[in-house]
Amino acid sequence: MIGYMETTEATPPTAPSAKAKPGRRKENPAPPRQGLLFQLAMVLGVAVVVATLFTAWTPGEPADEFPTPVATGLAVALQPSPTFPPGLPTPTLRNPRLVGLVAGHWKNDSGSVCADGLKEVDVNLQIATLVQKILVEEGYEVELLHEFDPKLTDYQAAALVSIHNDSCDFVNNEATGFKVASAMATRHPERAARLTSCLRARYGAATSLPLHSTSVTLDMTSYHAFGEINESTPASIIETGFMNLDRQILTEQPDRVARGVAEGILCYLRNEPIVGPTVVPPTPIVTPTP
Repeated sequence: MIGYMETTEATPPTAPSAKAKPGRRKENPAPPRQGLLFQLAMVLGVAVVVATLFTAWTPGEPADEFPTPVATGLAVALQPSPTFPPGLPTPTLRNPRLVGLVAGHWKNDSGSVCADGLKEVDVNLQIATLVQKILVEEGYEVELLHEFDPKLTDYQAAALVSIHNDSCDFVNNEATGFKVASAMATRHPERAARLTSCLRARYGAATSLPLHSTSVTLDMTSYHAFGEINESTPASIIETGFMNLDRQILTEQPDRVARGVAEGILCYLRNEPIVGPTVVPPTPIVTPTP
């Protein structure tokens, strides 16, 4: 360590006296009585301190209802770090049972609007409100957020899901189903990916709607909230259906739609296994022998 050091001139050793008789050793004077008492007091003091620390740290005493700060500090320092299975909320979250739900376009604009006046924002809000109710009944704390809610800034939660729907315009007969995208600009991309996988599996099973992954847009993958929330919060955005061909289930069976979203979130929060659809291998083409 570099620091200030006071320097002193070294005193050259004194040359042995010519008058000293060879073979005779000079005896050291006996230490004063006060020095022995001081050393004895120091030993006793150290023994008392060590005994106090040992007594304060020893666990399992029933009468020790109010542990001393020394005991508490030692117990915390020696406690092993908890381990968390993959997919569970990170231990650094302020509230690991908090879930954020963004009702798409709420308090901002109408979103897609159908010819008869049906607004996407109303469909989104109804579904999000029902999802909130289901999760609260399961014991979770749920915040219903609007599209550009100030709370989204550095938002920390076990999961954040934004709920939207696709256009009312008829595109073709294939414009049906749902799609999900996750936030990749995150400290834990594997958690966001797992949240998305849970939503895909559970929502598809609950609604029987097909996954329309080919129409995932840049607006979904670069959703603005993904860049606003805390990087430790796993997040996904789901479009629960097309407001044209899927209108019936979205408007007449919102409970079923909400149940699918809620089960997807619970799948992630509870670290449940994800069972995807069975992939049937193609039948090999056999060329007959001539």
